[in-house]
Amino acid sequence: MRATFAGMTQDLRILEPFPGILAFYDGRIPGHRFLPFDNWVDDGAISLGIASYAILGGTEALVYDTHVSIEHARAIRAELTARGISRITVVLSHWHLDHVAGTEVFADCPIIANSRTLAHLRDHKSGIEDASFHGKPAIAPLILPDRTFEGEMTLTVGTRQVRLIEANIHSDDATVLWLADEGILLAGDTVEDCVTYVGAPADLALHLEDLDRLAALEPRHVLPNHGDAGVIATGGYPAEILRATQRYIRWLLGLQAAPVAAHRPFAEVIAADVALGTLIYFAPYEAVHAQNIRRCLDHWQEEAG
Repeated sequence: MRATFAGMTQDLRILEPFPGILAFYDGRIPGHRFLPFDNWVDDGAISLGIASYAILGGTEALVYDTHVSIEHARAIRAELTARGISRITVVLSHWHLDHVAGTEVFADCPIIANSRTLAHLRDHKSGIEDASFHGKPAIAPLILPDRTFEGEMTLTVGTRQVRLIEANIHSDDATVLWLADEGILLAGDTVEDCVTYVGAPADLALHLEDLDRLAALEPRHVLPNHGDAGVIATGGYPAEILRATQRYIRWLLGLQAAPVAAHRPFAEVIAADVALGTLIYFAPYEAVHAQNIRRCLDHWQEEAG
């Protein structure tokens, strides 16, 4: 682990959980803010901790997400150049802003995403670029993916085979990376420590199905974008984090029949998985949990008419 940057990236750490797999991690530092005013970078990324990844193979690299700012993306590219990388391919895990903010830095590289990710980014491009969508800071210009896939796609990075798998978890356009030979799943936002962010309660049943599909891969190591830096640095999470995410989703689904359970303290909801060591309670996720509850209850109320 090392920190060699300054300014907006002063707390960016480069972790190497496995040889040739880098995690560019920022956040989860008390008192640290990216900007002094209300903004989406601090609200949903830096406060929770966020990593973008790079998979290295010879002089090639696959960059998995372009991080929360141009400055972060430049730091990623500078590190890869220093390591002798001359060919970069970018894969976007999904369309949310904290994963696509640095695309301009990689405008001369292939940028791959699934078709849904491209559609979402294209639909909201003007609002993302003028900050009318989701607020400041603007991402301008936003560089769109120039290559898409549906279902699955396989890339070669040096001697590494990387399988891109589309899923509907957290967002309906998720792309995860599966390194079968090493048993490593780069999960994007499909799992988080300590709970998933629910954007579409209507899709929760689909989330459960796709988590089953990922669990069937039997990963030995899971590397999420939002998680604990120490856990990521030492090899990531066990596959049980997929099941922990399912348990939390099922708890949310149970609120439809028993909304009174919404008053149960968040720490109690995830207590069993914290006791097992699968999750680490992190207080900023209290707000994520409360938002998940509100969205689910509002959705079912609307369904009921």
